Amino acid sequence: MTADDVLSVLAVLRNVDLDVWICGGWGIDALVGQQTRHHRDLDLMHRKSQEPAIVAVLADAGFVETLDWRPVRFVVTDPQRREIDLHPLIFSADGSAVQASPDPEHPFVYPASCFVTGTILGSTVPCLSPEQQVYFHQGYEPADHDRHDMAQLRQTFGIATHF
Repeated sequence: MTADDVLSVLAVLRNVDLDVWICGGWGIDALVGQQTRHHRDLDLMHRKSQEPAIVAVLADAGFVETLDWRPVRFVVTDPQRREIDLHPLIFSADGSAVQASPDPEHPFVYPASCFVTGTILGSTVPCLSPEQQVYFHQGYEPADHDRHDMAQLRQTFGIATHF
């Protein structure tokens, strides 16, 4: 998934007023303001209430569902094998949100302040804050790219990470 691919996907979704926030590796690169590594996929948080429209718009762009781990996440892939990992959020009136987790008793929590912006190829893009990125990267054994991403956050923002 290239930077141009990311901007193209965002444009398709923005053109129909759908809300998404970049997370994962591209979200960290957006915060840093430059691409720091190759990215296999694009992770997007989205409003669960907009999920049918998001799926339809991405289907029109050639993406088909290839993995369903709802309510936590699902993946769509296009013929060029570009993957988008979608994470549904349920928003509260105060702008905070929750995402289902594998443990239904402990959903992931997103404070309103974590929805920020970064840049990709000089374009402003919606993403998650550095602190929320650290939170987003918990609960699994990190791969080398996860360690790289956390190092970027430590170096750029001086924040503590758990790996």
